Amino acid sequence: MPLRDQLYAALVALIWGLAFIVVKYGVEELPPLMLTAMRFLFTAIPAVFFIPAPKTRQWIVIAYGLVLGVGQFGFVFTAMAMGLSVGLTAIVVQMQVFFTIILTVIVFRERPMAHQIAGAVIAFAGVALIGQAKAGGVVFVPFLMVIAGAFCWGSANVIGKAAGRIDMLSFVVWSSLVSPIPLVILSLLLEGRAGVDALMPPSWTIVVVILLLAWPSTLFCFGMWSHLLSRYPAASVAPFALLVPLVGLVAGAVFLGERIGIIELAGGSLVMAGLACVLFWPRLKRAVRF
Repeated sequence: MPLRDQLYAALVALIWGLAFIVVKYGVEELPPLMLTAMRFLFTAIPAVFFIPAPKTRQWIVIAYGLVLGVGQFGFVFTAMAMGLSVGLTAIVVQMQVFFTIILTVIVFRERPMAHQIAGAVIAFAGVALIGQAKAGGVVFVPFLMVIAGAFCWGSANVIGKAAGRIDMLSFVVWSSLVSPIPLVILSLLLEGRAGVDALMPPSWTIVVVILLLAWPSTLFCFGMWSHLLSRYPAASVAPFALLVPLVGLVAGAVFLGERIGIIELAGGSLVMAGLACVLFWPRLKRAVRF
């Protein structure tokens, strides 16, 4: 992957890491499912009136919108609203890297390398360690929600790859149009009128949070991420998400004063080590060889 595209991937990861802070402020003002619905509503509108529909099969656009918007962010935003920290969420959701690789093996017959398998084993050990530590507490439910969100993210990556080399900005915009209605319905069923009341009218905090999540974090980041996945093997692109938990951990400590316990830190370190194995081992091997 050329240096320019590597820098784009790194910028996407940086924005996503900081977005966890935005989400944390957002779920304090607006219920998580309604916040997710507004994020994708304003990702799609007014852009759909100016950007032509993507030239790919309609079911791919619908599936991407449901899996990414309703699945991934519905789970992750709800987990954060239930009290899961920014740092821990940022670490665990990066299991999407390995779900992406596993699913591309199944769907596209891409063959994983030995270092990718080793990295996956190390990272899953880290998640298991965190899960064991949380099994006795109420935080275990949001922890599982983030795992489910990571699986949805990996699935969305594979769906985006299946779309082929199309205009990915158009793809993100039109797939975002799919998410709001099911999310609003789920919000009304599970959150009651709290979301509607918070929007009548919305506070300035809600407005700023929604726009930050809709434009840089969704329009730019997912458009660029899907574009990179459509051009390069998933195992080359997905590991750049390694930067997301680093940014999330630092941002959580700086802006929210979050602290992570020793077991969570150990488990998170294993997840990071697994991601690093996937990303850096081939380069290290080539450097040693020469």
